Amino acid sequence: MSRPQPASWTKPPSAEELDRRNTIGIRKETVTDVTSTDYPGHYPGEDLAFTLDRFRSGFSVEFHQNDQFHASFSLIGLDASLANAFRRILLAEIPTLAIETVYIENNTSVIQDEVLAHRLGLIPFQGGREGLRDYLKWYKKPDSVDSPDQGCTEFNTVRLDLNVTCTHNPDAAPGETDPLKAYNNAHVYARDIVFSPVGKQADYFSGDDAIAPVNPDILIAKLRPKQSISLSMHMHKGIGADHSKFSPVATASYRLLPTISILKPIVGADAQKFARCFPEGVIGLERITQEEAARPGSGYEDHAGEVKAVVRDAMKDTVSRECLRHPEFADKVRLGRRRDHFIFMIESTGQWDSDELFLESVKHLKLKCKKLEQQVINMAR
Repeated sequence: MSRPQPASWTKPPSAEELDRRNTIGIRKETVTDVTSTDYPGHYPGEDLAFTLDRFRSGFSVEFHQNDQFHASFSLIGLDASLANAFRRILLAEIPTLAIETVYIENNTSVIQDEVLAHRLGLIPFQGGREGLRDYLKWYKKPDSVDSPDQGCTEFNTVRLDLNVTCTHNPDAAPGETDPLKAYNNAHVYARDIVFSPVGKQADYFSGDDAIAPVNPDILIAKLRPKQSISLSMHMHKGIGADHSKFSPVATASYRLLPTISILKPIVGADAQKFARCFPEGVIGLERITQEEAARPGSGYEDHAGEVKAVVRDAMKDTVSRECLRHPEFADKVRLGRRRDHFIFMIESTGQWDSDELFLESVKHLKLKCKKLEQQVINMAR
């Protein structure tokens, strides 16, 4: 049954009024209308209570780019609290695999042991999805710092080895000055790291699914003849809240969709100047047709054949407010941002595909909601 309407119920707001409520004003030196108004009681006579049907009808997802390491998409009809929850989960709560412990046997390079270990820990790795998600379990750190490998098993620890020694290249030309040609292993790269499977790890991590650096050309150290690096490493699952090396994203951010409204015609040289106030592709120039010039009150009278400014793609705008600095555009343009249109940018480090990361963040938020629901039920009891 539908809810009875109160006696003071007003007519539904117009499309213009809804657009005004949903726009954050961008002025020359201020930002206006930043407070959300979509909650009960803000507008008398309007029922703004949250319902699933209303959320479903107003929510949508639009993908702009979907590559393995980079995804860009829009979440439309969402509250800022939910959008920010997804961002924080992406940064800090999705598990990945990273080097946690480094056992250095020999390091005669110019890089100190602790710096070398830090560089190794920040290298992103990839491997079989089934093994990373289901086979490998969480590792519990031992109580004693004297035995860091205590509790390491094939189910929670992955071993890697790095053994490189720099030697003279006997085939190098006399007087060769390029170290990459004069020496063997002058540079130590991430591809020199060797995965050493233990137990059933070979069943999950073999062939193309073997654990390996996402980018094999990451430079770790530079060596000269008789210098060497010999070490082994232990990898564990972790989350970005513990250390940034476990974060599955290089960056995860969002911004509100910019809006540009041309209130009065901008033509001729002013149109070209107006276009230069924005990044390329935001404002376009079109020829004024005879029909537009002949239409009374259009503002294009006597301007047939000249160019006019039109909005091509407001999404590309960086909201620099450059156009507001020029007095000739003061009353001809209005800038804003749509408060419920979030443009997400996700750059994966490689263990997860960029689009999978967002779906995983949705699963994490859903699990959090279920836990909160159970806690509320327990409190009510």
